[in-house]
Amino acid sequence: MTKSWMEIKNKTEESADLYFYGDIVSSEWGAWEQTDQYPDNIKNFLDEVKDKPNLNIYINSGGGSVFAGIAIYNMLKRHKAYKTVHVDGLAASIASVIAMAADKLIIPSNAFLMIHSPWVGAQGNAKDLRKMADDLDVMEEGILKIYQDNLKEGVDIETIKEMVHAETWMNGSVASEYFNVEVAEENKMAASASKYLDGYKNTPKNLMEKKVEEQKVETIPVIDNVENSIDEELELLALELDLL
Repeated sequence: MTKSWMEIKNKTEESADLYFYGDIVSSEWGAWEQTDQYPDNIKNFLDEVKDKPNLNIYINSGGGSVFAGIAIYNMLKRHKAYKTVHVDGLAASIASVIAMAADKLIIPSNAFLMIHSPWVGAQGNAKDLRKMADDLDVMEEGILKIYQDNLKEGVDIETIKEMVHAETWMNGSVASEYFNVEVAEENKMAASASKYLDGYKNTPKNLMEKKVEEQKVETIPVIDNVENSIDEELELLALELDLL
């Protein structure tokens, strides 16, 4: 069953709504906030709406686990519904990959898409770190292939690769110059509470200010400085995929 907070909203005979309004995590154990999403939860959701011809997906996420996000992207792509993705505030990092599962991707002119190279906390000897770097390169290639499938005609993937390496933030209007994006009018952009915003090097100042303004007085305790290694992430993903 889906989590109690994973209520299928606005469900009709024709459509259902899915929200990514938190971080993308590997499993239930990493879901510190009720808005955090993970592959098994999305699998359960999609099983419940497997006969719906339309799926509306709303994103306001700072990103999270690469492996979890790619698993979610693949599940969404397999779902037969016509998928309309709305970036309400932010689709950053792996959340930008999830957004690419759309049949129609809509980003308001004051919302953001952010792309960057994957990164991970690492420890170990020189051999371990060299392998980690090689693994990150493979992960980046997989992400670039997803972006390539959604490029606007005439845009070269090498351009996107440079933007990925530079950590590039784009509002809806700019994103539409590179990707198949429909630009919507400005909306009242919701702040993203993602912890990842503090770690990105080019986060727009207004996003950080909005995050501080709307920060909750009461927060769910989190464990600081916990970073899964790539091997641990792969093990978690393997367990999740066994359930598919």
